[in-house]
Amino acid sequence: MADYHYDVVIIGAGPAGEGAAMNAAKKGKKVAVVEDKKMVGGNCTHLGTIPSKALRHAVKQIIQFNTNTMFREIGEPRWFSFPQVLKSAEKVMGKQVKLRTEFYGRNRVSVYTGKACFVDDHTIDVIHGEQTNTRLHADEVVIATGSSPWRPKGIDFDHPRIYDSDTILQLEHTPRTLIIYGAGVIGCEYASIFSGLGVKVDLIHPGDRLLNFLDDEISDALSYHLRDKGALIRHSEQFSSVEANDRHVTMTMVSGKKVKADAFLWAAGRNGNTNGLGLDNIGLETNSRGQVEVDKEYRTSIPHIYAIGDVIGWPALASAAYDQGRAAAAIIASPEEFRFVDEVPTGIYTIPEISSVGKTEKELTEEKVPYEVGQAFFKNIARAQITGEGVGMLKILFHRQTMELLGIHCFGDQAAEIVHIGQAIMNQKGEGNSIRYFVNTTFNYPTMAEAYRVAALNGLNRI
Repeated sequence: MADYHYDVVIIGAGPAGEGAAMNAAKKGKKVAVVEDKKMVGGNCTHLGTIPSKALRHAVKQIIQFNTNTMFREIGEPRWFSFPQVLKSAEKVMGKQVKLRTEFYGRNRVSVYTGKACFVDDHTIDVIHGEQTNTRLHADEVVIATGSSPWRPKGIDFDHPRIYDSDTILQLEHTPRTLIIYGAGVIGCEYASIFSGLGVKVDLIHPGDRLLNFLDDEISDALSYHLRDKGALIRHSEQFSSVEANDRHVTMTMVSGKKVKADAFLWAAGRNGNTNGLGLDNIGLETNSRGQVEVDKEYRTSIPHIYAIGDVIGWPALASAAYDQGRAAAAIIASPEEFRFVDEVPTGIYTIPEISSVGKTEKELTEEKVPYEVGQAFFKNIARAQITGEGVGMLKILFHRQTMELLGIHCFGDQAAEIVHIGQAIMNQKGEGNSIRYFVNTTFNYPTMAEAYRVAALNGLNRI
């Protein structure tokens, strides 16, 4: 068996593992990464973030073609199959893998393909199939194994009509009707995508409102636009059983209701990927969802073993995972550069998309903070009128006395880009964080960014 020694061994080559590997390597550490897929990029590149967003972009283009009167001179509205649309997403995945593979080569990070298993708290075996032919010794270890869909017992995920958020990207036909159980971020994004393709979607949600961590007004707007695309949303419903045959899938709810469709997508919860890691061998425990607990420096209960990304739970976003990876590497190689990742913007790629950072109105009301609201509706923004993307709004929450920005909430085209302007001003110190910035700064015209000036004037006029 080949033995190698490294300063840092990272398990997982997704966003978190990549962030840790690149930062540690640039700080002069000898780094190895163990990845159980044949290609780097993790679930983010191969199963989740990248393919689903590329898929969404293609669907958005189809919607534009089918609804824009200008295109009627080219031809009649078209119907596109799901596999057709998926092909465009696969091109992006290839580009991402090429780019990320180059990162590892350029920074001289060793990549081992296989399943990692702890022998002891400084030793990891790399397993290929049934064989272990590589053993790695490490001063420090970073667990960045990500997450995968939680699969409850009693649902046959091998059935060709039953999918989860990993396997849905292997769908080889376009169902006419689809049941989605779970209306979290993933459920809502796929409800948008399939509704945009003309599929009748039943979105079943155990809670009483969609994405209840969002500002209420934004959550309500999402509900309206999903329904407007033909989705039926059923709140406060728990699943009891799912049965499938050659023709359809039937879901029975605890309330006794039954729903029938061509296909079923389970989108309720994810588990940390810790099975088979050999955590028992080092005395590291996980919670019921397979997640590893860490402190404010991403250390587990074993001081030289860290955990980052989806495997630690919240916020379970690729954006945060990159930063957590860099942060863990900083603790290992240059502690003065460490930053705990907490103020994370949400980016939800429904159609239209949603993004927010900071407090919601509900939170500020509960905290008895005297805030005011500034709004800009995209239908009144020149750039949105030009692009035909008039759905949506920007909402700024700010302190009535100090003018400090408290929350930015955006719904509509390019929301995930627009939010960062507000985020940048929110992060300024002292008087630099003020809604007055937006009225004392000249914005390009016409732009979507100009919505900040409109919303700021709207808010200041209320005081």
